[in-house]
Amino acid sequence: MQMKNLAYGVVLTSCWMTSWVVSSLAFNDIVSSESVNTKTITVKKAEFGVLRDDSNGKMTLVPTTKVPFQQGQRYGWRIQLKDSQNEVTWREVLRLPKLPETWSTSSGENFVISADGMEAVTKRKQSAKKGVIENFWTIASGDPTGKHTITVYVDDRRLGFFEFEVLSPKKKKQ
Repeated sequence: MQMKNLAYGVVLTSCWMTSWVVSSLAFNDIVSSESVNTKTITVKKAEFGVLRDDSNGKMTLVPTTKVPFQQGQRYGWRIQLKDSQNEVTWREVLRLPKLPETWSTSSGENFVISADGMEAVTKRKQSAKKGVIENFWTIASGDPTGKHTITVYVDDRRLGFFEFEVLSPKKKKQ
């Protein structure tokens, strides 16, 4: 009877030791994989503005918080990341002051409209060429004027917040 209890004790002890070793190895794998994936992203420069054609036909970002309501006018943000040339997955939240007539995007990115219809969330993977990520929108008829906001995130960390106003079109004198 004593020998049987001793055998059970050895089996139980070895099971306990094995599970402790296995769980500690799994924990170490989790810790090391997290430390590899949590490289800190640092913002070197964040700016918002409108795109203008320069004399060479190149689009230039002109920093401003006032966007003229002109069909085809492009506006948006550009964020320069420090020490990053990798592919980045960013999320943008565009909040409008009132409902637009329609929402649309030109590419098939992950695009979701909020229940109230006044907010759009866009997710995109983008190669950070020269450390830069960016996104631009185009004014269309039916877009609301007034105060807008855009918030940009990478890995749930807010990298940029932009408040701007889409100005009402000037009325022509008769």
